[in-house]
Amino acid sequence: MRYVFECLECGVHYLPPEGMAYSDGPASPVWCTVCQGLMCQRGIPEPAAAAAVALAAAKAGLAARTPQADEATPDVRPSRPARTRRARSGPSSARSKLG
Repeated sequence: MRYVFECLECGVHYLPPEGMAYSDGPASPVWCTVCQGLMCQRGIPEPAAAAAVALAAAKAGLAARTPQADEATPDVRPSRPARTRRARSGPSSARSKLG
């Protein structure tokens, strides 16, 4: 699974490459590609604290979504028959007496 980030500048959600690197440089966990290019042109460095928090939050969210092998949900099937007559297949005589 891959990380999904939210750009701090424009608020768009983006999906960087798995290796966190584009062909022209590293991917930012703080800015999308458009805002990262603008900030690079303006000479504004990426805030290190915000990048660390974004990476930690993405890793925690990803770890919470992936089930562990020992925590897999078992196949639970009903152990007793249905409680009502209506659950049985086919019409019954009780239904015809309702009307």
